[in-house]
Amino acid sequence: MDLWEKEMSVTTAKVDEKGRIIIPKKIRKTTNLKKGSAVTIKTKGKTIIIEPLEPVADKYYGAFKIDKWPANIDEFTVEVTKQWWKTQHT
Repeated sequence: MDLWEKEMSVTTAKVDEKGRIIIPKKIRKTTNLKKGSAVTIKTKGKTIIIEPLEPVADKYYGAFKIDKWPANIDEFTVEVTKQWWKTQHT
């Protein structure tokens, strides 16, 4: 038994007709998964690994000083992305 297996929590869940599973509350709490959280799903053979993704806002919290937020953050994000793509294809 390796270190990964010693620290592993094991539980059982059923797969529904659409291929969904419910992650038990204890695991969601331990991993800080909430409604809308993003995860990565990796497979190797018959092994499936689900890992929570850290929200970008949490990762960079406090790293940047914002003097004034844009009125519409969605439009701002689209515009910044367009500008970035222009620099990638020139």
